[in-house]
Amino acid sequence: MANKALRAGYFWPTMKQDAIRLVSKCERQWGINIVGPFPLAAGQRKFLLVAVDYFTKWVEAEPLARITEGEAERYRNGDKACASSKDSPQWLILRPMGKLRSQIASWTTPRGSTGETPFSLVYGTEAIIPAELGMPSHRVMNFSEECNENLLRENLDLIKELREKAFLRIQRYKNIMINSYKKRVKSRSFQVGDLVLRRVDALKPIGKLDPTWEGPYKVTNVIGKGVYELEDPEGRPLPRPWNVHNLKKYFA
Repeated sequence: MANKALRAGYFWPTMKQDAIRLVSKCERQWGINIVGPFPLAAGQRKFLLVAVDYFTKWVEAEPLARITEGEAERYRNGDKACASSKDSPQWLILRPMGKLRSQIASWTTPRGSTGETPFSLVYGTEAIIPAELGMPSHRVMNFSEECNENLLRENLDLIKELREKAFLRIQRYKNIMINSYKKRVKSRSFQVGDLVLRRVDALKPIGKLDPTWEGPYKVTNVIGKGVYELEDPEGRPLPRPWNVHNLKKYFA
């Protein structure tokens, strides 16, 4: 309606909003009727208040126990349930947008290992996040298309240096993690004939109060560094070798 007015040569500042308001008040686009009485249903309901959209032919009905002006007005002005299938435009648009929000958050969050955001390592510059549009930042307020294009080209020339710095940070981060792990790890080794406890197999269902270690078992062979073959107290070998992380010394 607003576009028709524009094409006819008319204009006023609030023409679009006025058109929306006028269309929403038009009562010729839908109709309401009362059907019944029917056999009594739950809640003494025997009438149907039926609303029809003349354009889409969509029909909605609400059962009523009695016909009053208040009931009809409540239905007309109340909240309506809007049905939507999974292939509707809302589903096809809003569902990917929900995934995109989490992806944007991941792309624009600095990583502890690199010190940079994934977006900057790919494009050489930081992305404009939605918060900068709601509360404009300096670069948004002073945006210039020509300057922006030149800066993007300059950043692409410097992106190799940025990636090399990120690579060095990753190596340093790995060394920190390795050293931190080594400080927590206690070296253990066993000899043939030692008695050990074995961690309960994760495949076995256990309760919260059940023991997490079982045994003792006897070490019968050292296969390699930290790998041992065991046998139970009756001399039967266990079906597979066990890593030292799943064993601990048994003290009688």
